Amino acid sequence: MKTKNKTIVKEQSSEKVANFLEKNALHKKDFAEMIGVTLSYVYNLIDNTIPFSTRSTTLERIATVMEIEPEEFEEYKIPQEPFLIDDFVQYLRSEMKEQGMSVVTFLKAFPRKKRLEIVDILRGSLPIPIDYKELQMIAQILDLDTNEIYNMWERRMKQILETNGMNLSANNILTDKIFDCAKKYLLSGN
Repeated sequence: MKTKNKTIVKEQSSEKVANFLEKNALHKKDFAEMIGVTLSYVYNLIDNTIPFSTRSTTLERIATVMEIEPEEFEEYKIPQEPFLIDDFVQYLRSEMKEQGMSVVTFLKAFPRKKRLEIVDILRGSLPIPIDYKELQMIAQILDLDTNEIYNMWERRMKQILETNGMNLSANNILTDKIFDCAKKYLLSGN
């Protein structure tokens, strides 16, 4: 067998996805829900009956679920708009890694209808939720400290207030009172 002149064939995107699904025992239906496409679309992608997606959003969602960079797909074109991966997403990823939890395992812990939103949060296209109950659901799955989750929520709420025109420095007495009250209420278990 000659290996000197043998060219290394790069794994096609459809093969890469098929191998990932098989390796992780992930049903195509679950994968379709996680990336926001139909089941038939996943079958067609894997069977090469349609060209592999060139849509940035779809490729980024696939890459997020597979825990790879979207650039690993030759079809991927780097988008013009930047993504913002905030502290919360980095915190989630580090907690998942520390617990040995894959993105797929993490996503399967959520109700089916919630999975796509979580993928979009992980890939940086959606901000963390401002609904504290939503954050609690994420925290429960990763068994996170409630004080840390509250701090992330408070920072996010302050970002929203500031983005919408509130001068936090000028209103620090008001915001301190608001967040003191919120912290007491939210961390008391109500």
